[in-house]
Amino acid sequence: MSDRGGNDMGDGGATSGETGGVRRSRLLDYAETAEAGPPPAPVGDSDPLISDDAVARERHEFAVLLGEFRRTAVLVPTDSDNAPLVGDFGGIRWIYAFSNESALARFAIARGEGGREWPYQRLLGARLLDAAVPAVGVPCGVALDVGTEGEGVLFPPVTGIVPEAAAVDADADAEGIWG
Repeated sequence: MSDRGGNDMGDGGATSGETGGVRRSRLLDYAETAEAGPPPAPVGDSDPLISDDAVARERHEFAVLLGEFRRTAVLVPTDSDNAPLVGDFGGIRWIYAFSNESALARFAIARGEGGREWPYQRLLGARLLDAAVPAVGVPCGVALDVGTEGEGVLFPPVTGIVPEAAAVDADADAEGIWG
């Protein structure tokens, strides 16, 4: 795997040459902490709905994860034209991003393409959400660590994650890039 483009987008991350090794993603620390945490509190046998407290707790955990993603440099594989590698699913275009080379390698192997070189750029998550997503021109989000069972995260194109102009749930009266 190669790192083409490295710091041209203001990633703030260290390369392996600067530290003598690959820097561990803080997203991995968060994922391990979340896995090691206590299981969610039971909701009750008679009420199939999730409690307001549980919803608030899940929203808070996602907000923490989103904040970490925005501050973290991630690997974005590129095609032969140096454009981010994307996939379309459910009417949304997803930019693939990975927290480290191991996650990118798992994705490549899952696609049956583990034997080829995968060029990538190192970009801040905020740069992906705030600049790359709106530039795509169609509903677009970011798929982090796809191909890594149990650790992938989707950042969909909704208000609070991407700029309002690129959010599919933005106010219909607002002038967004879709209207």
